[in-house]
Amino acid sequence: MFRFVYMTSKSKKIIGRVDKADFPELNLKDIAIKIDTGAYTSSIHCDDIHEKDGALYCRFLDKEHPDYNHKPLIFKNYNTIKVRSSNGIAQKRYEIKSTIKIFEKVYKISLSLSDRKEMKFPVLIGRKFLNNKFIVDPQLKDISFNLQEH
Repeated sequence: MFRFVYMTSKSKKIIGRVDKADFPELNLKDIAIKIDTGAYTSSIHCDDIHEKDGALYCRFLDKEHPDYNHKPLIFKNYNTIKVRSSNGIAQKRYEIKSTIKIFEKVYKISLSLSDRKEMKFPVLIGRKFLNNKFIVDPQLKDISFNLQEH
């Protein structure tokens, strides 16, 4: 009989399947996030995404936060990427570089802008961000949020 021993690096934090995070550069606080190890990229729920005069415009939506519904966001620096959905269909999306504050630490993050109105969470966090920083325990939730002083 083999025994599997799993050792973790002290630098990795355990994160649950859902949590809340701040996005300081976007002036967004306590935004619900879903951790998805099946997704490579991270995405944020926006609509009315369009380019105008060399800038990218969109509106951020979060049904838990009426204050953030239709909050305008404008980006001067952005990229176009291809994201492959779980059904294999590739989709062109805009991607921005920003920051996320979780476990009282600010990290750099790339976010694709997408219409997530059919999804429960306005932000999806994928493997590209999670790698080398977090270990996911799907039985847990809101670990970072519950550690904060409210």
